Amino acid sequence: MATKTRLPNVVIIGSGIIGLYSAYYLKQKGHKVTIIERTDGADGCSYGNAGMIVPSHFIPLAVPGMIEKGIRWMFNSESPFYVKPRLNWDLISWGLKFYKAANPKQVEQAMPALRDISLLAKKLYQDFAKEETNDFSFEERGLMMLCKTEHNFDEEAEVAETANKLGIEARVLDVATLHQVEPEVKPDVAGAVYYPGDAHLYPNALVKKLKDLLLKQGVEFLYNTEVADFEVENSRIKSIRTQSGERVAVEELIIATGSWSPILAKQLNINLPLQAGKGYSITLEQRDGKKLNIPSILLEARVAITPMADNLIRFGGTMEIGGINQDINMNRVRGIIKAVPEFFPDYPIEVPRQEKVWSGLRPCSPDGLPYIGRTRKYKNLIIASGHAMMGLSLAPGTGKLVQEIVDDEKTSIDISLYKPERYD
Repeated sequence: MATKTRLPNVVIIGSGIIGLYSAYYLKQKGHKVTIIERTDGADGCSYGNAGMIVPSHFIPLAVPGMIEKGIRWMFNSESPFYVKPRLNWDLISWGLKFYKAANPKQVEQAMPALRDISLLAKKLYQDFAKEETNDFSFEERGLMMLCKTEHNFDEEAEVAETANKLGIEARVLDVATLHQVEPEVKPDVAGAVYYPGDAHLYPNALVKKLKDLLLKQGVEFLYNTEVADFEVENSRIKSIRTQSGERVAVEELIIATGSWSPILAKQLNINLPLQAGKGYSITLEQRDGKKLNIPSILLEARVAITPMADNLIRFGGTMEIGGINQDINMNRVRGIIKAVPEFFPDYPIEVPRQEKVWSGLRPCSPDGLPYIGRTRKYKNLIIASGHAMMGLSLAPGTGKLVQEIVDDEKTSIDISLYKPERYD
């Protein structure tokens, strides 16, 4: 039986939010686009996240002191950050790189890079909401960092000072002002830092909208399609062979498979240090008389709370570095649930049944910066991955950069720190 071959085009592996926005901007430039997805596309890391657009998150995960915190948290089954101990060379290598990146000099370099892509993405979200209609509940209400202790409030006020120097507006709020902002729940905290430039949306509606839009524009989705191997010729990827034996011809290839990206990179002899960081969320209905107005992060607990469309509210958190698996650790979920009444005494939440808990894997690079760019090894391969908890927040910015790279245009921002092969 002859092997079926498709016409050459831009192929994106991965139908998560990064892959979808890459396809969106490529279609705007007239490219033929095919998206290959190993699942049925019904779920992914983009669906159940907190839906926050956060230029305020300009500090990478790898910061001085995080290793010490991580070691302490490892002994608490309900802690917000956990590395599952295991004899795995990829994990050990990633941990050493994380340790090396967690120094003041690298953090100073990373902050403007994260700021620039965040502000680019925020502007593109604003444009997208105007051009394609805002039926995914994009709102610009800002974000509050709620601090339980005076010590952490003082530290977060210093972060606010750094933010303002970087051009990201931040306001320090005392408790009285905070209670005016959230009169129905009155947080029991030492204070808060408010970032008015942040935004949020309803991820489920956004993903559906993008898929529907791309289908109407002629993007081809190949669901339940596993990549078996690649045909390479003269430093170019010529085609992809799927597990079913079909060959998909390639002009440009984009790997945007999140936590699964290192697996494909390894097939192409590219070293892409990534660890999957599992997060959990639960979505409930807002309570009459106890509604939250502004998305918040409970600083000490690392719990995100987002009021969403349809009178919903989403609670999410934890970073569980435990390899690629879909297991749900209910102790981690209990950690999220227990934190809420500590900050909102009149807002107790019951631990949900396991089937009501959503989990997703965030692709975490060692230095906290995404991988975005063309590889040296293959002339037509672009990698767009490693966004950790910021995938949805940075998606349109990443998609636009991917399009600019494909078209050999000057990129909207400097992407030199995002090089995919920076660890080779």
